Amino acid sequence: MTGSALAQSGTPAPIRLRVLGGLAGLPQYVQLEEPFWTNRIPEVTGGRVLADIAPSDRSGIRAQDALRTIRLGVTPFGTVLLGSVAAEVPELSGMELPGVAPDLATLRRVVDATRPWIADLLRERHGTELLAVYTYAAQVVSCVRPFGDLSQLRGRRIRTSAPAQSEVVSAIGGIPVVIPFAEVVPAVRAGVVDCAVTGAMGGWQTGLAELSSHIHPMAITWGLALFGANVNAWRSLPVDVRDTLRQEIEGLEARVWQAADAEMVQGLACTAGAPTCPPELQVTPDGRRRPRGRVTLLAPTAADEALRRRVVEDVVLPRWAERCGAECAATWHDRIGRDLGYRAPGGG
Repeated sequence: MTGSALAQSGTPAPIRLRVLGGLAGLPQYVQLEEPFWTNRIPEVTGGRVLADIAPSDRSGIRAQDALRTIRLGVTPFGTVLLGSVAAEVPELSGMELPGVAPDLATLRRVVDATRPWIADLLRERHGTELLAVYTYAAQVVSCVRPFGDLSQLRGRRIRTSAPAQSEVVSAIGGIPVVIPFAEVVPAVRAGVVDCAVTGAMGGWQTGLAELSSHIHPMAITWGLALFGANVNAWRSLPVDVRDTLRQEIEGLEARVWQAADAEMVQGLACTAGAPTCPPELQVTPDGRRRPRGRVTLLAPTAADEALRRRVVEDVVLPRWAERCGAECAATWHDRIGRDLGYRAPGGG
């Protein structure tokens, strides 16, 4: 039935939402986000709410402009890759400072502690209602030549994808080389880099594992994404619709985090040739069987933990405090830094 026919029959026309999703082709978008908006939301609202979703990297909107387009109402509901807008809004980095969260449990603690602060900032300064915080799987380092702990990466050329990763790699003595994900395997094969920071699953599926000797599971960075709505668009929705959307989006967020955890575990298992590698991941999309993983999976050592904390305290936090300001850094420290045992940025 058309909108005009619905109106004539006395039935309100469906509420249509335009949504900017995550990255095309990744499991988070294909398996979770897209079916959530196109199937789940119409189902739970009885067809009262319909949504059109497009992946952010195929929308024509630059990643660094995503937050601005939400504020302007161009994309009333949208996903913002935190790393793409952190240069303009450095406070957002407080949710994912490189090296601060070596595992998913710590990342969850940081996000939960800083979320009210970030939500207020987005609402008051950027006209955006924060509805969810998603995460992609941990970005970890693998190398062609053996290494025993992170200190042994000193002097090695290491592929990174963003300034945040490069900052950590430099701080531990490595030589960061920014290379797009699609070019990682050719760069490793050609000897352009000795190591690469990637997701374990991405490394497995692209064949990086076939070139690697050792992989370290400590997260260098993660890859948070904020999902929010233009404040005016959000407030214009009926209260019961807002309540339903918020509840359902909370469920989606939980599933995204569970998927990120599973992806990390499965990626490492396949890379190391463990029997827990799912059978469907042992074949390529065109049906060829992948070689069994033979990469040595390292265990983080006390020396790794000491190095990580030293990098965070001596490099990451001071540099971020310079960009974000003293008040911002003090807020972060009060909300989570002190609980994690870090000195206040600036030495307080």
